[in-house]
This record gives sequence, C-alpha cells and structure tokens, in this order.
Amino acid sequence: MKYYIAPSLLSADFGKLAEEVRSVEKAGADLLHVDVMDGRFVPNITVGPIVVKAIKKYASIPLDVHLMIVEPEKYIDAFAEAGADIITIHAEATSHLQRAVARIRDLGKKAGVSLNPSTPLSAVEWVMRDIDMVLVMSVNPGFGGQTFIQASLSKIERLSAQLRREKLDVDIQVDGGIKVDNVGKVASAGANVIVAGSEVFGSPDYGETIRLMRENIQAALGGQA
Repeated sequence: MKYYIAPSLLSADFGKLAEEVRSVEKAGADLLHVDVMDGRFVPNITVGPIVVKAIKKYASIPLDVHLMIVEPEKYIDAFAEAGADIITIHAEATSHLQRAVARIRDLGKKAGVSLNPSTPLSAVEWVMRDIDMVLVMSVNPGFGGQTFIQASLSKIERLSAQLRREKLDVDIQVDGGIKVDNVGKVASAGANVIVAGSEVFGSPDYGETIRLMRENIQAALGGQA
C-alpha cells in the first residue's frame, strides 16, 4: 500500500501562498490538501474555485480538494475546471450522494466521500464501489489546529476491515489533529492518506516534519510502508 502525506493549506501563510506551495512540495509532500468552507456546512469561510485555480498554477503535485459546503453538487464542475485532481464531498451535505460522486468521476477526477466524527460508516457503504477514497474526519471540521478525537481510530479500523472483506481498492484519508507522535497509530489503524496542517506549516522545517511522519509510519508498520 502506498502512503501519502497531504499538507493542508488551511494552515499555510496565505500572504505567500505560492511560496508555501513550492516549499511544501520541495519538502516531500505527495498531495496538496485544500479545504473549501462555505460558512454554512462549517462555521468558517475559506477559498473558492478562483483560489484553487491560482494554486494549480504553482503546484506540480495533485490538488486534493475537500468541499465542506452544502449542496456540493452545484460546484463540482467549477472545482474540476479550476484544477482539482481529487474532489471530496461530505455525505451529510447532499441528498444525492451517488449522483454527485458519479459526476466527479465523469469529469475524470478521483471521488472521495467524507464523514464527520459522529457520522456512521453506513452513510458511505452504498457508494463504496463508486469512489476512490473515504475521508474520516478526526476533528469536527471548520478550523485547523484541533485535537485528534481518539474514537476515530476504531472507526478507521472498522472501515479498513470492511474494505478488505469486500476487496475494494479505496484509500482511507484522515484529517484533523494529526501529529508526528500520533501518525503511526493512524496508519496502523488502516489510513494511508494523512492530512496534516498545523503540524507541517507550524513547524520550522517542513521537510523534517514530513520525514519524521514517514519514519513513524514505517516504524508503526514494521517497515512495510
């Protein structure tokens, strides 16, 4: 299994965003995680397609765009056109989840579905064969720098077991409170796409932080990552 580190630009310095993108790529990031918030689904407002398009001009690694917005189906085309490579929507945010993920794939993008901490895995089971990734939120979305919710580990374990039983090639992404000292537990539970915002962008050396995260994943998995 391949493991990906996806620094969240929510914690980057937006005053020098192009420089931050280049720096974190040079540091060894695999994906750039872009949090889109509308002030309705979550209590914060961040960026839209115009900013995603601007980021795309400076990024050479895939853009992993996480839509924390109501009625995401209305904006899928716009974010795809802006340059998103992966588009993740929330199961809680749309009444027509299968239709929305099908549209993402029709546009040639990878499709993800995200679950809030209190949302059960059953919310995504009927579209599991239609998606490329499940994002397990390990904090309540809306703000960076929150504390990891420990109950997320058992949720990841149950999801991982289900994917193995059904022999599905679906990535498990985890976002919220991921640190150098807990990333090994998250990977051991079954996650292979790690979102880290403040841990990376709040550190004095992005490359060293990413290196330590990879090292701890390797150690937790017995060197198999």
